[in-house]
Amino acid sequence: MSPARLAAMLVCLAALLAAGRYGPLQAYVQEVKSRSTAAIAFRVDGRQDLLEWIRAEAPNRRIEPQNAVIDNVWKAIPGYNGREVDVEATYGQARALGVKAGGDPDAFPWVYKVLRPKVGLDDLGPSPIYRGNPNKPMVGLMINVAWGNEYLPSILDTLEKEKVHATFFFDGSWLSKNGALAQEIVRKGHEASNHAYSHPDMSRLSPARQRDEIAKTESLLKTKLGVSNRWFAPPSGDFNEKTVEIASEYGLKTVLWTLDTIDWKNPPASGVVAKVSARAQAGTLILMHPTPTTKDALPGIIRAIRAKGLVPGTVAETLSAERLDRDAGK
Repeated sequence: MSPARLAAMLVCLAALLAAGRYGPLQAYVQEVKSRSTAAIAFRVDGRQDLLEWIRAEAPNRRIEPQNAVIDNVWKAIPGYNGREVDVEATYGQARALGVKAGGDPDAFPWVYKVLRPKVGLDDLGPSPIYRGNPNKPMVGLMINVAWGNEYLPSILDTLEKEKVHATFFFDGSWLSKNGALAQEIVRKGHEASNHAYSHPDMSRLSPARQRDEIAKTESLLKTKLGVSNRWFAPPSGDFNEKTVEIASEYGLKTVLWTLDTIDWKNPPASGVVAKVSARAQAGTLILMHPTPTTKDALPGIIRAIRAKGLVPGTVAETLSAERLDRDAGK
């Protein structure tokens, strides 16, 4: 190669390098570099390096379980599962995915084992429940049904559109006359539970009458809907200690609410949405009825819950100790 040609090639090479660092090719070069960095973020060779990294990081990912407790104000509060890293399963998954040690731990494919609390809700004995565990980012939707059939189809349409399930507490006398509609509610995946039979003030009844109110509706739930129920919501929130004990005899937990929409007074839907937006927290149980207010407010209620990073769902889901998938990486 002639000296002149070599000199020309060196000049071209210098121009390309300058363009990559300072000129129009700079953005392209930086993009290629960033992609390369991301691609090798987890790449460190060797089984021992990977295992040591997982073992070193595992304690930082551990979350202790929380026992169910009796609170002075909120009474029975359910526990919440913890978790710990399954080291061998995590290693196997990382190897299968071709991912190795290093990088952002939150982006690593962790596999967890459940850590269950020593004390669960069933271990507490008879006690009313007003809320879920404050560390579970979920809100329970309670809809007490003793009237208001004309608004139920719209409420069900909203829940289906939003892909949300709720807990419907059925008054037994209503259920006895509206079995087909109740079956449709269950068919759509909603939870069906006990709201006594004739909507009485339970505390005013004798123990025998209280048993009758709960037992008749529980029988209808089984025979008409084929459900195995866990919850009893006393009408108007009226109960006494005997009510809680009698519900427990039927395997039921007595459930009240954290936040009352007072929708039976037909307030503006916008006011109900604003109340939920301001007051809903992790573990909140929201009380509603099939009213025109709830029909109009429900889409906004669901949006307000989600806007706070919470998941709307059933009473059973909210009071369960199971961790949510969405917080598995926290």
